[in-house]
Amino acid sequence: MKASSGDQGSPPCFLRFPRPVRVVSGAEAELKCVVLGEPPPVVVWEKGGQQLAASERLSFLADGAEHGLLLNGALPTDAGVYVCRARNVAGEAYAAAAITVLEPPASEPEPQPAELPLPPPGSGEGAPVFLAGPRSQWVLRGAEVVLTCQAGGLPEPTLYWEKDGMALDEVWDSSHFALEPGRAEDGPGASLALRILAARLPDSGVYVCHARNAHGHAQAGALLQVQQPPESPPADPDEAPAPVVEPLKCAPKTFWVNEGKHAKFRCYVMGKPEPEIEWHWEGLPLLPDRRRLMYRDRDGGFVLKVLYCQAKDRGLYVCAARNSAGQTLSAVQLHVKEPRLRFTRPLQDVEGREHGIAVLECKVPNSRIPTAWFREDQRLLPCRKYEQIEEGTVRRLIIHRLKADDDGVYLCEMRGRVRTVANVTVKGPILKRLPRKLDVLEGENAVLLVETLEAGVQGRWSRDGEELPAICQTTSGHMHALVLPGVTREDAGEVTFSLGNSHTTALLRVKCIKHSPPGPPVSAEMFKGQKNTVLLTWKPPEPAPETPFIYRLERQEVGSEDWIQCFSIEKAGAVEVPGDCVPSEGDYRFRICAVSGHGRSPHVVFHGSAHLVPTARLVAGLEDVQVYDGEDAVFSLDLSTIIQGTWFLNGEELKSNEPEGQVEPGALRYHVEQKGLQHRLILHAVKHQDSGALVGFSCPGVQDSAALTIQESPVHILSPQNKVSLTFTTSDRVVLTCELSRVDFPAMWYKDGQKVEESELLVVKMDGRKHRLILPEAKVQDSGEFECRTEGVSAFFNVTVQDPPVHIVDPREHVFVHAITSECVMLACEVDREDAPVRWYKDGQEVEENDFVVLENEGPHRRLVLPATQPSDGGEFQCVAGDERAYFTVTITDVSSWIVYPSGKVYVAAVCLERVVLTCELCRPWAEVRWTKDGEEVVESPALLLQKEDTIRRLVLPAVQLEDSGEYLCEIDDESASFTVTVTEPPVRILYPRDEVALIAVTLECVVLMCELSQEDAPVRWYKDGLEVEESEALVLERDGARCRLVLPAAQPEDGGEFVCDAGDDSAFFTVTVTAPPERIVHPAARSLDLHFGAPGRVELRCEVAPAGSQVRWYKDGLEVEASDALHLGAEGPTRTLTLPHAQPEDAGEYVCETRDEAITFNVILAEPPVQFLAPETAPSPLSVAPGEPVVLSCELSRAGAPVIWSHNGKPVQEGEGLELHAEGPRRVLCIQAAGPAHAGLYTCQSGAAPGAPSLSFTVQVAEPLPVKLVSELTPLTVHEGDDATFRCEVSPADADVTWLRNGAVVAPGPQVEMARNGSSRILTLRGCQLGDAGTVTVRAGSTAASARLHVRETELLFLRRLQDVRAEEGQDVCLEVETGRVGAVGAVRWVRGGQPLPHDSRLSMAQDGHIHRLFIHGVVLADQGTYGCESHNDRTLARLSVRPRQLRVLRPLEDVTISEGGSATFQLELSQEGVTGEWARGGVRLHPGPKCHIHSEGQSHQLVLSGLGLADSGCVSFTADSLRCAARLVVREVPVTIVRGPQDLEVTEGDTATFECELSQALADVTWEKDGRALTPSPRLRLQALGTRRLLQLRRCGPSDAGTYSCAVGTARAGPVRLIVHDRTVEVLSELLSVSAREGDGATFECTVSEAETTGRWELGGRLLRPGARVRIRQEGKKHILVLSELRPEDAGEVRFQAGPAQSLALLEVEALPLQMCRRPPREKTILVGRRAVLEVTVSRSGGHVFWLREGAQLCPGDKYEMRSHGPTHSLVIRDVRPEDQGTYCCQAGQDSAHTRLLVEGFSLLPLDHVSLS
Repeated sequence: MKASSGDQGSPPCFLRFPRPVRVVSGAEAELKCVVLGEPPPVVVWEKGGQQLAASERLSFLADGAEHGLLLNGALPTDAGVYVCRARNVAGEAYAAAAITVLEPPASEPEPQPAELPLPPPGSGEGAPVFLAGPRSQWVLRGAEVVLTCQAGGLPEPTLYWEKDGMALDEVWDSSHFALEPGRAEDGPGASLALRILAARLPDSGVYVCHARNAHGHAQAGALLQVQQPPESPPADPDEAPAPVVEPLKCAPKTFWVNEGKHAKFRCYVMGKPEPEIEWHWEGLPLLPDRRRLMYRDRDGGFVLKVLYCQAKDRGLYVCAARNSAGQTLSAVQLHVKEPRLRFTRPLQDVEGREHGIAVLECKVPNSRIPTAWFREDQRLLPCRKYEQIEEGTVRRLIIHRLKADDDGVYLCEMRGRVRTVANVTVKGPILKRLPRKLDVLEGENAVLLVETLEAGVQGRWSRDGEELPAICQTTSGHMHALVLPGVTREDAGEVTFSLGNSHTTALLRVKCIKHSPPGPPVSAEMFKGQKNTVLLTWKPPEPAPETPFIYRLERQEVGSEDWIQCFSIEKAGAVEVPGDCVPSEGDYRFRICAVSGHGRSPHVVFHGSAHLVPTARLVAGLEDVQVYDGEDAVFSLDLSTIIQGTWFLNGEELKSNEPEGQVEPGALRYHVEQKGLQHRLILHAVKHQDSGALVGFSCPGVQDSAALTIQESPVHILSPQNKVSLTFTTSDRVVLTCELSRVDFPAMWYKDGQKVEESELLVVKMDGRKHRLILPEAKVQDSGEFECRTEGVSAFFNVTVQDPPVHIVDPREHVFVHAITSECVMLACEVDREDAPVRWYKDGQEVEENDFVVLENEGPHRRLVLPATQPSDGGEFQCVAGDERAYFTVTITDVSSWIVYPSGKVYVAAVCLERVVLTCELCRPWAEVRWTKDGEEVVESPALLLQKEDTIRRLVLPAVQLEDSGEYLCEIDDESASFTVTVTEPPVRILYPRDEVALIAVTLECVVLMCELSQEDAPVRWYKDGLEVEESEALVLERDGARCRLVLPAAQPEDGGEFVCDAGDDSAFFTVTVTAPPERIVHPAARSLDLHFGAPGRVELRCEVAPAGSQVRWYKDGLEVEASDALHLGAEGPTRTLTLPHAQPEDAGEYVCETRDEAITFNVILAEPPVQFLAPETAPSPLSVAPGEPVVLSCELSRAGAPVIWSHNGKPVQEGEGLELHAEGPRRVLCIQAAGPAHAGLYTCQSGAAPGAPSLSFTVQVAEPLPVKLVSELTPLTVHEGDDATFRCEVSPADADVTWLRNGAVVAPGPQVEMARNGSSRILTLRGCQLGDAGTVTVRAGSTAASARLHVRETELLFLRRLQDVRAEEGQDVCLEVETGRVGAVGAVRWVRGGQPLPHDSRLSMAQDGHIHRLFIHGVVLADQGTYGCESHNDRTLARLSVRPRQLRVLRPLEDVTISEGGSATFQLELSQEGVTGEWARGGVRLHPGPKCHIHSEGQSHQLVLSGLGLADSGCVSFTADSLRCAARLVVREVPVTIVRGPQDLEVTEGDTATFECELSQALADVTWEKDGRALTPSPRLRLQALGTRRLLQLRRCGPSDAGTYSCAVGTARAGPVRLIVHDRTVEVLSELLSVSAREGDGATFECTVSEAETTGRWELGGRLLRPGARVRIRQEGKKHILVLSELRPEDAGEVRFQAGPAQSLALLEVEALPLQMCRRPPREKTILVGRRAVLEVTVSRSGGHVFWLREGAQLCPGDKYEMRSHGPTHSLVIRDVRPEDQGTYCCQAGQDSAHTRLLVEGFSLLPLDHVSLS
């Protein structure tokens, strides 16, 4: 059965892999790794495939998830690869690392291992280690600086220095740097000192010393700060000091910044020597502080940054740079722009002591303006640390518990980001704190500086709580530096400098440079080699990664989705995966990836899958066990994989299908466990006679045994192991249990050293190993030390019995008591227990009973009585009962003073319509008072109410008015209490607008700002940009009742700004923006006009704009025009003009006049003059031509584009039939190609078709036809052979016929002869002339003739396609080919080799195909190699033939073979050569001849025969010879599995286990079990097991539904069906239930015993099924079933029923109810306003108790007025809509207990409707 990994936990995973180690012989080598898994994996170390065991030199370390291997005194034989194997039930993982042991140097004798001293740091083989690092230094300019570092390592490292990340030779000016190499002083190693002569200010920076060798790299850094020496005073006191900087030669640049913003100045300076930089402000040198930062950026620029600029920061800033060659200056004037709205009082700088407080305070213009506090860029929220207070316009920040990091810049910000800034200086041991955060790029240097108050003190640097190494820390005087060179991501975190109780922290953030992960491995292949193994091969990624990386191999079981890590390998190549690495048998796939510190490559999956079977191997074997008589004996062993096994005891097999069992009835009991890889056998309570028993374990591949030895055990105490302290309360049952190692062994009990005696109050019991001492009802006097003593060993119990805690029931709240002298005062307190002691205290002192103080106890009531009080008896009294207290405040008033409160004059300030209450408290409730106002007694009315409540007297003014101001007196006898009431108008509020208003207007528009107040006559003031406005013609202030207006009748842009309407207590804000009016074109109204003008002529375009000062721009055809001589632009008032004085036709087009907001378009059209004939000026004379002659008539017009009409004798001329019409610019032409009689007549050219249009006429006369004759002679021709020859002549007339002759014979047209005519031209063409075509060509026309001679020259034979170089393999056929320009005669070309004619050889042949000539070389040999050529009389071409030796090839490849298991397979291939030696391999493993492997070769054939094949032999079979590789696949099919022995019929009793078993012919086969034809799947009750060839089906707790027919199937084989019969199990009740009577709150236990142990029962109470819960516990102990009910309630009473199958038992449960009591009572008095809802609430002692509510003795019923609620033990009475008549005493009755509450109803008056005003 296979178990999924998800059910077993998580497989092992290496978080940190072991690293390779190189050590010198005799040194110590250690490998460490971190591996996690669930459950925690078992880790073993292996070398060479063998597990390592601990020895004197080899030890294994384990600390949680960290595991290590420590090798002492390493020897050369210890070198090799060590494998860490981690395994748990969920999987397995591997990691490997190599240990290299080097021989020590020959010059030094090798020390003996016993005398080997510890090597000094850095002297061992490995990466460099710094023995001493450079120290940070602070020097003055001109001083000499020496930085030294020492490093060790083998081989000796190379040292070199860098400054600020640059090599020293890259530093701009490093001529004064000197390097001084040396040797380490205290041992092997190297040192390198950097000496800086006459240090300069630019030499400041971080210097890093690097040490590098073949094993790694190390670095250490230091900070150098070169400071300017202090200025010395002038020798002559009268002499003025020299100016700091020279005067500026030009005006400085100007820079504006808003107040509260940052200003950044950057100065980039170059020079050699590197210049020194100083910053000055207003001629004074600047030093860095909290708000002025000076640094150098990454580009080399010098930066001054002024943070949170204020008005005082304005001024001239100068950057002065100087070196030995001179100085230069750069200056900028800083202006700080102040906001319109400013703080009334800005912040001031403050100082505070560490652990003290600091207070920052400022004032805002208006109390309604919100503010926020910042510490630099961090928003501060109110908390205990930062207390923020707003009092009117004052804003205050209080910083508590000051610490060093609170030092800094603080800001208060209000609306619009208006800020006020102040510095907070924290005085303490740390003067200069760390920056709050530091951002550094990965690989750069990080420097942190701290300055302390005292010099030479030692601080502590840490990162995230871990102390940093000393090599990167430096202390010099007051300065402390931390230098981290070349930071990485691991260096990021919180860096803290601690000095005593002072701390300063910086957040170091490392910005990582993005790196790419490595590429994936390539050429991944899988070979299935030996049985139960698979060979995986691959090659490194391409290109190779730059950073170190490893390979991670993972596996996946086919059918699962989870990939589990197998190995981690450092080098590419091959790895063999055995079956041991998989948790269960199955088919597995594999994939691999490359992993580096920058990420993981994509996975590469190996093609195919492999079937692996875990084989067991003994990891930790059985060991002999020696135990005492009666103890349990535990035998355990660990295997290498999860597999079933069998235990044996004295040769008898123990049943493995039962977790627990007995060897035989009444004999030894045992328990079998298997947890993952571990198997355990537990023998319970072994006896002396079991000594010598032999325990064995067996599973496939593993057998082991061990012996059991039992000895008589001395008694010892199993529990408790240590002294036990127990605490109980009185009446609790106390049970002390002591368990001994031996059964029924006597023990004695002692208390406080005295032997105890049994009685009813103390019971001693012994039950097997357990001895108990029981106190049924513990008392306080039972406290003490109890001892259980036996044979010299004891167990001690320290028992403390306390009274139960006392609770005060009443009062629950603070009680205030007022009395006068001689009056009796009684303070009462009720506790929950009558015998509970209480103590009384007065003002912290315990009260003792005397004549003036009486203490009374009555049941649960405790009283303190003062019979005759005096003023001195007043104070705070406490009644203390256990841990609870009741508080009473007693006030005794002397009878001479009636008025208790107020004792002095009271001042009351109120606003109109506010409620005012004047209260006077008397010492007696019945005393009468008199109220007066300004000496006159007041009269009660709706506007003035007089109230009396107990000792309280009130005067209430519900809605006070201004006239109610005055002095009020509350008088009694000769005493009075004075109240001065001052009534003022309510604060003026702005009703509209509530939010800020933004208005946008245009120039000259009327702008009205309106503000509505809550009072009509309230004064207001208007402000603009912080200044009060004054009324003028441009600004009018209006008032209409509560509405105030500010009017801008004609707003201008300068009127824009922020307006404030201030009403004293409230303000309204307006933002006004005035923009310029739109610039419009008012005339012409149309936006597009078409205008016609004559050309040439004057053109004027005109438009009017508004306002008159608007600017316009003119465009023509989309391009803006500019004024010139030919184009005038004008502007006069609102008129804008564009004038063209002499417009030409080309000036026509689209003109646009555009303002800012509008545009108008003018389409200008220029008319042209009429067309005129320019030439000829007069009518031409008649033109006479002969027939056939061409005629050309032409004229010229005044305009090129003008159309004309030609006519002949009054008729329009049509083109064609020898007539052509042309237009060339202004010229018009009529052509007659060959004039004839029809062409004679009058020709007219008219411009246009309009009547009267200008025209010109021509007269043409055609003469009589002329005789035929030749006009031109023939020209002799000379052509090359194959070319064409063309003869041409002219005849007259053009239509005359001619005759062609060649050598006197008439030529007729044909394929090689073409004749053509073109006008008067006659053409004869002879195609492809040959040498025989030479001769005389003659042409005849009429009576005339002409001849010419044709000469034909022979053509050169040239090569059009030349020879190309050829490479061939020995034995191949080669063809050399050329192409000639013409087809040559046979023998016209010849082939040569090396300049010589080709020899006669049967392998050589030549062929010609038209223009193509070829040379064939058959079966080329190495001797044929050379230069070959092809020649003609006129041309030559050469090419190189290269012949390489014959290559080995496969003529007949290998073929895949499929064979059955146990058969033979034959592989055969044929090569191209004989006598080739090759290697056969299977699964990547070379094969050698043997009994099952036969290798044979004959000639070109090679044969491999494999016999006796098994399933594991399937895989890839390959043959390799030189560079040739041929492969085929071998598939071994499994022999069908058969069922050797089938299952048998079974009969079992219900509840028992049924097991079906069958046996197969093979161990590795899956069986399917079926029931009634349906396949079965595993479940908690159904288990499928495989034990070798045996297959088991196990059914637990069989029931009737399990009966039926079962069968098993494997492949095509089946067995069965067999029948399972389940007999009913008879259950009887052996012991019946017993009825139980108990009190409420107690518990009850019911027990019932049945005849069968495996029976499941059910419990019912009152017919209700019981389930386990908080008050119900159900358990089963074998045949006994137990029900425990706790915290019984009366409703739990009823019938208890237990039922198990058909058997059942009944009993009764009786619960005696306890009397109902009140736990929480309502207050004695409660005051409610009229119309509200009153709620009275009580809590009783239990839920479900019934209570009654009464009013004045009458019971209340639910209804509209009263509502009764109950929730658990809480009961409430709700009185709706309380009225004065509801006042009275209400009572809650719960059983015999009751609680009373006096309900008081307080009323209020309403104003008459006509007094209500709406606003």
